[in-house]
Amino acid sequence: MNQILSPVFAPSPTLLLPVLIADAEPQTQRRFLEFFVATIRNAHTRRAYARGVSDFLDWCAVRGVVALEQIEPLHVAAWIEELGRAVAVPTVKLRLAAIRHLFDWLVTGQIVPHNPAISVRGPAHSVRRGKTPVLDPREARALIDAIDVTTPIGLRDRALIGLMVYSFARVGAALSMRVEDVFVQNRRLWVRLHEKGGKRHEMPCHHNLEEYLHAYLDDCDLRGDRKAPLFRTIGRGTSVLSQSPLPQANAFQMVRRRAAAAGIETAIGNHSFRATGITAYLKNGGTLERAAAMANHASTRTTQLYDRRHDDVSLDEVERVMI
Repeated sequence: MNQILSPVFAPSPTLLLPVLIADAEPQTQRRFLEFFVATIRNAHTRRAYARGVSDFLDWCAVRGVVALEQIEPLHVAAWIEELGRAVAVPTVKLRLAAIRHLFDWLVTGQIVPHNPAISVRGPAHSVRRGKTPVLDPREARALIDAIDVTTPIGLRDRALIGLMVYSFARVGAALSMRVEDVFVQNRRLWVRLHEKGGKRHEMPCHHNLEEYLHAYLDDCDLRGDRKAPLFRTIGRGTSVLSQSPLPQANAFQMVRRRAAAAGIETAIGNHSFRATGITAYLKNGGTLERAAAMANHASTRTTQLYDRRHDDVSLDEVERVMI
């Protein structure tokens, strides 16, 4: 039977210990838990790896495998083949990476003699254009203008969306901000984003974003507690901001709700605003190198995935088919 992981070590509060691990020796269980706790610092990566590993080990258990030592490359290859019919290629590659890294860790800990995933090839995947839905600048403007800013929740939502559009911020970096991460420097308002890998990224605010943040901070009386979360939930049954940070899932639902209220049919998500802002910047004469720096990308190749200027060209060309 699956066992629930100790809250201290669990990669996810709801993750169950896979059968192959639950039935193993205490040394194996500890090494398994240490893989998630000691080697993976990013919470999102930890959860993703935990889902992939649990799925694979449970898949093996259903097919008669009773110990980690019995897992062979054939098991990994068959699982990858089956998984590829159910999920996207990037998900397959991520889960295969999780299995490889886990077994590397188990091999160095002398739990298993070899890594069964090391010789298994993942599916080919080449990306030249991102899949994130992007808004036209007029749609983005309509969405922001449709928000009722006479309430704390409206001020919060406008400030959050504005931050993602004008600073190209990832939603995770935006939601981890504290009040002190909005500050004045050289008579301009700046924002400080805590990005992946512990990187700190600072940039000045666009004048619209400056207006949104000032209104949010002043009207919601947030300036007093500089260490408190910047973007917060609304207290249950009230219209007052709580002290709890806004979860990413709640931000996604907010974006969908605001888009529907503005009459926008594009199935946007939190990441759409990052792509929308980068595309708008490039359309107005910005350079790819500057866009990469503003988005805190290590390479312009990553920034190019957010560049949707060529969508307009494609639409123009399609309209040439006159029948």
